Amino acid sequence: MHNVSSTTSSTQPASDSAALLALGMAQWLGRRAARSPRSPALTCAGQTWTYAELVADAAKMAAVLAAGGVGRGQRVGYLGLNDPLFLVTQFACGWLGAIFVPLNFRLTGPELAFIVNDAGVHTLFADEDYAGLIDEARPALECQRYLRRNDAPGWEGLMSRMAQANAAPPVPTHPDEVAAIMYTSGTTGHPKGAMLTHGNFWANNLNVMTLSDLASTDVALNFAPLFHVGGMCCVSLPILMAGGHLVLQRSFDAAAVMQAVAKHRVTVSFAVPAMLLFVSQHPDFARADLSSLRTISVGGAPMPEPLLRLFAGRGIPVNQGYGLTETAAATTFLAPERARDKLGSCGTPAMMTEVCIRGFDGKPLTEPQARGEICARGGNIMKGYWNRPDATAGAFYEGGWFRTGDVGYADEEGFYYICDRLKDMVITGGENVYPAEVESVLYEHPAIAEVAVIGAPDARWGEHVVAVVALKPGASLTLEALQAFAEPRLARYKLPRALRVVAALPRNPTGKVLKVRLREMG
Repeated sequence: MHNVSSTTSSTQPASDSAALLALGMAQWLGRRAARSPRSPALTCAGQTWTYAELVADAAKMAAVLAAGGVGRGQRVGYLGLNDPLFLVTQFACGWLGAIFVPLNFRLTGPELAFIVNDAGVHTLFADEDYAGLIDEARPALECQRYLRRNDAPGWEGLMSRMAQANAAPPVPTHPDEVAAIMYTSGTTGHPKGAMLTHGNFWANNLNVMTLSDLASTDVALNFAPLFHVGGMCCVSLPILMAGGHLVLQRSFDAAAVMQAVAKHRVTVSFAVPAMLLFVSQHPDFARADLSSLRTISVGGAPMPEPLLRLFAGRGIPVNQGYGLTETAAATTFLAPERARDKLGSCGTPAMMTEVCIRGFDGKPLTEPQARGEICARGGNIMKGYWNRPDATAGAFYEGGWFRTGDVGYADEEGFYYICDRLKDMVITGGENVYPAEVESVLYEHPAIAEVAVIGAPDARWGEHVVAVVALKPGASLTLEALQAFAEPRLARYKLPRALRVVAALPRNPTGKVLKVRLREMG
């Protein structure tokens, strides 16, 4: 039995003042479609949907879900690569007051079963590529209904049912009602489901729209996975609320990214640093037509300064943003005009968000450069973790301040800088070493393609610094050479005391390096 009442408020009418300040998912999409029904909303794999067509599909999908028993507060899972149907399903859930649960398609059957059962998914959609995985896991699943595009044994066909569906108007939703449960990437331990409300998505859309100056004339390219907060919230939903044109790629491919920018005259995009690294290393990068891009936002991990300079050299501002699943993404953002003089900063707080630094004792720090835990509060901050009241309580300080678990500081002008994850910090001889700082230096070594810094136990110093690197083709590297390269720019206690060479760094589907796996590798 799963707790539903803890995730939804009473069915408060959407006409009160709070609801007018933050429209529900279906409501704002409907109003956008009424304003620009014939404008292109979404293009994927050569097919384009207008705003009117996108709303019509969401309404039909909602009717199919409702016919199968989905109602307010019930969970609907989606498993598949980037696809327009992902967004149609998400808006259909908003249409019904149901809760959308996007699933990571890279997970194994047992990992998916944990999330599906933890969320209490009522109806599960899987695209054809992953239906077999669900079939294998089905004995462990507790879903009541299984959908895929077309009929198959044990599955109901969605498309034929949508064609016959009779759409009904969307139900009223309140800003505090949960719209989605997005599971953390789970780089350590079991993932937790962050409950994001209709108000959270609304506030985040406003954050991104104001910070990136999104307009209906913008063309946004998304190649980050939609199941992740970056792909969903940093470009896809905001561009739709702005009335722009979303170009969606099924998955990330460096060559396809450059081709799409040129073909569709893409103006804005989002990426994690690893994706931009792979684009920059592609042989076509130097001659690719990227002239239409006015900005690329990055997040998910610290951006190496050499990579920032490389894209700046192509005339493309790469703006370091910062956010988490729990903050519905946009928390801080570096404005384009400050991208060069504040190189390495993740910017200032977003429009709907406050940010502060707290010491490791929990007390606020107001001095510039003082390092502590970054905390945030605002309309984009999650309601809590699904069915985990203890974890929710531990994630907040008094006054609604969310504890990000990231170490950072603010400079004299109020620009924030991320040092590293609190859990990834290396403590050697009583000194704190922030891996991102060391990685940024080591990335400039000509032999290194990828690098991650971790700590390893040290009998004398507690921990010592370990550099794990993937080398460029034909390159070689020794620990002594690496230390000699870094010594002019790093204090001696920050220098790597061990070097491990690997074929490639292990990453999760969003491009984050799995440092827990590196530590397990010994």
